[in-house]
Amino acid sequence: MPIKIPVDLPAAKTLREENIFVMDIRRAQSQDIRPLRILVLNLMPTKIVTETQLARLLGNTPLQIEMDLLTVSRQPRHTSQEHMFAFYKLFPEVMDEFFDGMVITGAPVEQMAFEEVDYWDELCMIMEWSKTHVYSTLHICWGAQAGLYYHYGIEKLPLEKKLSGVYPHTVTHKGSILFRGFDDVFYIPHSRYTTVSREQILAEPRLKILAESGEAGVFAVSNNGGRHIFLTGHAEYDADTLELEYRRDVNAGLEIEVPANYYPDDDDTRPPRCTWRSGANLLFSNWLNYFVYQATPYTLKDLRTMPLEQDE
Repeated sequence: MPIKIPVDLPAAKTLREENIFVMDIRRAQSQDIRPLRILVLNLMPTKIVTETQLARLLGNTPLQIEMDLLTVSRQPRHTSQEHMFAFYKLFPEVMDEFFDGMVITGAPVEQMAFEEVDYWDELCMIMEWSKTHVYSTLHICWGAQAGLYYHYGIEKLPLEKKLSGVYPHTVTHKGSILFRGFDDVFYIPHSRYTTVSREQILAEPRLKILAESGEAGVFAVSNNGGRHIFLTGHAEYDADTLELEYRRDVNAGLEIEVPANYYPDDDDTRPPRCTWRSGANLLFSNWLNYFVYQATPYTLKDLRTMPLEQDE
């Protein structure tokens, strides 16, 4: 089944070239099936790249997806105003709507205190609104740290150096349907200067750790019922995303190590290897199928009276 996106969104051309079924709004309006409504709050500076990465994963399932793009009221420096006006909405434009799922991306502000981020209050308003207007919210990287802090008081902690690379992970919560079908070991890229406390998460009875890495720490956390899911890594990254970040840091004169487990023999003169694509597709497919499609009420307005946590 297709992902439904605006006709002229730059991601559409890329996805069609990759044989991902894209349906524009005009064609979708002629069908009777209700698509899953997924709202993407894109906080990344490279808006078009992130849109394409997420649309690729959301569109690679048997479900029809309608993707809406949301931004905060801070003008991005790396994306044109024309693109933002054409494809993005601000919170007042969606606050009366309801969505099956929502994705909150990372942002390059992790070394700042949450309250120092200039759109923090706006993000808190959106996260509070999501409790009654979104069934399941997927938080990524800094978005996961922000969500854990806002909803559950889990602090982020500084690392001694940047965590950059592709790390092996294992599923630690047996029976987790988010990781149904995963291999015993799977790989996920990470790119961050901060982490979250495993001990603080374990001390919160509403949360459970689903997957983690001996090198990268906690990766996936869920509340009871899966209406809040937090991923500290970047399953959505393209094969060259870590390389682009690494070259940027090197050119900026930063003391940065070669991303771990990324280049063959850690030789950054050789093309990097992508070892996480299949896991990324399965992860998003499981989220959409088990936590969104099979759980969301058909009448989305019923979300206003549904409990955020479930007894398990």
